[in-house]
Amino acid sequence: MSIITRLLPMPAHSFLLLIVWLMLNVSFSLGHIILGSVLAVIIPLLCAPLQVPQPKLKRPLRAVRYVFMVLGDIVVANVQVAILVVGPMRRIKPGFVAIPIDLEETLLITILASTVTMTPGTLSAELSKDKNWLYVHVLNMPDNEEEVISLIKNRYESAIKEIFQC
Repeated sequence: MSIITRLLPMPAHSFLLLIVWLMLNVSFSLGHIILGSVLAVIIPLLCAPLQVPQPKLKRPLRAVRYVFMVLGDIVVANVQVAILVVGPMRRIKPGFVAIPIDLEETLLITILASTVTMTPGTLSAELSKDKNWLYVHVLNMPDNEEEVISLIKNRYESAIKEIFQC
């Protein structure tokens, strides 16, 4: 490990800290640059041991495709929920579904739960203690809850696995 890597374990964070420091002080004087630089070195050094290793993004183009897929799903779900809410209340059949998940990394589970929550009509309610089940509230439960399970596992979970190659 080189001396630069030891001094700047998170160089991008250090650079951003310096920029934010200078912007907050609205000053580019030598004193602020020196103090901001010292803080930009010390703060990441103090925080480096707290970092939790995260899985690496293995297929960034698939990640871009995933983002656009989710954005499209959000638009479609917004229209579906709007039609459902404007219509008669008897058509709304809320319910909970337990989704078995195969993801092990906390970050990947968070991405899946966030995706489910961002899509109107569904909400991630809880993760089981063993991290094997994601409980999802569905605004309009289909007759067969396997449809919801299949949609989340095949559309979102499989895409996340593909992006991170796990």
